[in-house]
Amino acid sequence: MSPTLTRRRLLAGIAGTVGIAGTAGAAAWAGGLFDPRLVAPGGDLVARTEAARRRAGARTVSARLNPRPVTLDLGGRQVQTWGYQDSAPGPLLRARAGDVLRVEVANGLATETSVHWHGVALRNDMDGVPGVTQRSIAAGGTHTYEFTAPDPGTYFYHPHSGVQLDRALYGVLVVDDPHEAGRYDQEWIVVLDDWVDGTGRTPDDVLASLQSMGGHDDMAGMNGMAGMEHGGMSGMSMGGMESMTSPLLGGAGDVVYPHYLINGRAPDAPVTLTGRPRQRVRIRLVNAASDTAFRIALGGHRLTVTHTDGFPVTPTACDALVLGMGERADVTVDLGDGVFPLVAVAEGKSGQGVAVVRTGAGSPPAATVHPAELDLRVLLTGGLSPADAVKLERRKADRVHRLELGGSMMPYRWTINGTTTDKLDPLLVGQGERVRLEFVNQSTMFHPMHVHGHTFAVTDTGVRKDTVIVVPKQTVAVEFDATNPGQWMTHCHNIYHAETGMMINLAYQE
Repeated sequence: MSPTLTRRRLLAGIAGTVGIAGTAGAAAWAGGLFDPRLVAPGGDLVARTEAARRRAGARTVSARLNPRPVTLDLGGRQVQTWGYQDSAPGPLLRARAGDVLRVEVANGLATETSVHWHGVALRNDMDGVPGVTQRSIAAGGTHTYEFTAPDPGTYFYHPHSGVQLDRALYGVLVVDDPHEAGRYDQEWIVVLDDWVDGTGRTPDDVLASLQSMGGHDDMAGMNGMAGMEHGGMSGMSMGGMESMTSPLLGGAGDVVYPHYLINGRAPDAPVTLTGRPRQRVRIRLVNAASDTAFRIALGGHRLTVTHTDGFPVTPTACDALVLGMGERADVTVDLGDGVFPLVAVAEGKSGQGVAVVRTGAGSPPAATVHPAELDLRVLLTGGLSPADAVKLERRKADRVHRLELGGSMMPYRWTINGTTTDKLDPLLVGQGERVRLEFVNQSTMFHPMHVHGHTFAVTDTGVRKDTVIVVPKQTVAVEFDATNPGQWMTHCHNIYHAETGMMINLAYQE
């Protein structure tokens, strides 16, 4: 067997290689970065797979992103942060399935960055993971991402560099289905976020605090202790007790945030959707948060979930739904007459985001409004059923990988199979194999597990997703067909868990 490839060896090899060029056509690794039996991100097999996706006459959609320091208005509160524009989320990018997306990134930050296209089954050398699929984009540098957008759906983009996601560096990518009937009158894109930057500390301060203060964010207090192995303690804040647990999710986060935002606005200065009674609205919900799951409801209405993580499901009615970090859901709703709060409660924490739907006369809701729907029928998207057109054909797995999820708050360290990213060998798969991943959560914290470059089927339900919640002491198995060659990260989408070790490379063998 070929020598094993660890992340430490992989990163050490960068110095002796030629990096990815700043234009898409020249993107290639050279030299001995990868084990020769593993498919390199810029290799021939990746290029052939991308060529097979390209259709004659495909439209090219061009865009430009400029990550830079910005002043963000959260609704009367000015904060200094990093963003792609002077508001959050970043620019909406939109293409049709089969289009080629070409995005030039001009890095206006004083540090390196990257852009990952979350949920998109794109070519591997455009996945945006420094040290694995590309070099970081240096301060003042540029880089062009170019790839076919193969599947319709709601996706988003963000850095895969440190904890930069926990700023305003995120935006939505919508890939439209040219064959979809579009049976709705309006579309509303709703992005949920937890916010700390510019409030006296940065995300890097939070990470340093978690690591140095024995597993609690000292500015917010001893929070997230529910994630401590062998402890069973509740989360606490310096100003008093705050339980960081949820009856649905168990341990529900490590960081107490001062603000929870909907489309970049705090709950006392909400954004408003204006419509008419009896209109049908498609709401594309994106959880771009770093440490927070949200429970979402629209007061006075029921929601019908039609898609999760971009893929259609059997339409399912609910009063509220929970989205973990990195998850997306499309819902439709038939509007009533009046003024209604859209509320995203920080699950297991204190606080919420609020937006407003207005179709008639009435006073705006209070920032603390709590619609009854939040406590009625609540769905987790992993329990939905797939639409017939996207069901994964039943087949015996050719390869099974067991990923034991562990970790502790003291010391602050999150692991897969007992160790951290830099010491983990890759999960090897072969082109064309049916692969089964078994996520075994041995911690007391929930983990939204995300696989790059693939959409999997949750084996219990068949629902197609790329990010799935794994609650404490539960095993969730997922399966996918290995048809997108390269090197793909698989990790918890709690950015602080991923950054401190809960991330592993899933690598195709030649």
